[in-house]
Amino acid sequence: MKLSRTQFIVGLIAINIALDQISKFLVRAYVAPYETTELLGNLFILTNVENSGAFLSLGSDLNPTLKSIFLLILPIAVLGYVTYYILTNKALDKYSVFGFACIIGGGIANVYDRILYGSVTDFFHIDLGGVFKTGVFNVADMSVMLGMGLLLYSNFITTKNAKQNA
Repeated sequence: MKLSRTQFIVGLIAINIALDQISKFLVRAYVAPYETTELLGNLFILTNVENSGAFLSLGSDLNPTLKSIFLLILPIAVLGYVTYYILTNKALDKYSVFGFACIIGGGIANVYDRILYGSVTDFFHIDLGGVFKTGVFNVADMSVMLGMGLLLYSNFITTKNAKQNA
């Protein structure tokens, strides 16, 4: 049985949401708040923090009305539009479709947390000895970043092919 394009997209979005929500469920169940566990020495750390803002806690200090607008209403509108866009634009290449689906899945997963819990559970932290250090993030954030990378790659390939054909 071959999946239709729409089924593939919806399935990929659902897989992203499921992986994120399962990982957050496990962290909430088995890792105490602010508990730190070194997974690969002090390079890869597991912790449990609640982020009431967006990326790197941006917006966590906003008043509740602005927080609802910028962290719930606006993201839902954008995710809805992007979902409509990838379902209806048949000209998108496979990297763009995959990238947008990852972004949508990660976005929906984090919005779901904000609606249900009022914050997003973050739990991964990478510190490569000061050379490279991240904030605390989750699977949805990784999905969004993977999606952005795929969109950049797709754009690079499309631009390169257009220049070669010109």
